[in-house]
Amino acid sequence: MAADAAATASSLVTEEELTLTVKWSGKEYTVRVCGDDSVAELKRRICEVTNVLPQRQKLLYPKIGNKLSDDSLLLSQIPLKSSLKMTMIGTVEGDIIVDPVEAPEIIDDFELGQDEAVDIKDKEVNKQKLKRRIDQYKIELKAPCRKGKKLLVLDIDYTLFDHRSSAENPLQLMRPYLHEFLTAAYAEYDIMIWSATSMKWVELKMGQLGVLNNPNYKITALLDHLAMITVQSDSRGLFDCKPLGLIWAKFPEFYSSKNTIMFDDLRRNFVMNPQNGLTIKPFRKAHANRDTDQELVKLTRYLLAIAELDDLSALDHSNWQLFTDDNVKRRRHA
Repeated sequence: MAADAAATASSLVTEEELTLTVKWSGKEYTVRVCGDDSVAELKRRICEVTNVLPQRQKLLYPKIGNKLSDDSLLLSQIPLKSSLKMTMIGTVEGDIIVDPVEAPEIIDDFELGQDEAVDIKDKEVNKQKLKRRIDQYKIELKAPCRKGKKLLVLDIDYTLFDHRSSAENPLQLMRPYLHEFLTAAYAEYDIMIWSATSMKWVELKMGQLGVLNNPNYKITALLDHLAMITVQSDSRGLFDCKPLGLIWAKFPEFYSSKNTIMFDDLRRNFVMNPQNGLTIKPFRKAHANRDTDQELVKLTRYLLAIAELDDLSALDHSNWQLFTDDNVKRRRHA
């Protein structure tokens, strides 16, 4: 009985919504979080109301020491109480776009075991986080959703653009055949761009690369780091990911798991929807590799080959390079 009571108490702490007050730049801001959110999620919520990026925030609350400096900690592990007031130190970029090369780079992407990946996707706590994100995040359409089209969701850094190399012109860091790829894909797919950086960075880079005003295709929407959720695995701890369920819930009449595919160089980003993710080869060292990189040419063929299939989630996208037009035709007519 005592164990059951302890478990119930722990569950209440985890599910309880906390209303916190953040003092910054002479003003007070209210943010709502839950015990199962991490410090990183708290900073994401603060970013929404202050525009100070999470990596530029320093949260101060003397009673708990420096625990708020650990982004991986769950708020249920910190003695926070609703109506608590904390101070935030940070600078908003405003119109100055700071290149995210300042942020730590994720190079060692990890492979979760199948059972663990399924467990993350099916955990009730993660479903609740997704539900809260659906309620909180607004997707602004840049072009109308098109009935009957599938959905392609694309990462930016190392997928479409080498953001770590230096160049006088951003076009020198653009992945080869980007516009040809997007033009061909647009015939069968609506296209959304989802980056783990700020919306200003997304808009700046996509504008510089000529993606937002190209006459041959349209971008349906842009999503940023605020649309992501934090999940936890037993072997890898806390990390952020991009739940496609957010998009499906916003536009259920257009998109679902059956007609959506996501390209990202980090497989962890689609852990909430592994059946819809394709891990793209990272585009790094642009100056050395731009003359030989053919990834988007090959992926164009793959996208067009599977465009007529009824259920993209039934495919094993990890074997996409073996999936030719002839293979698709044989499956379709089998």
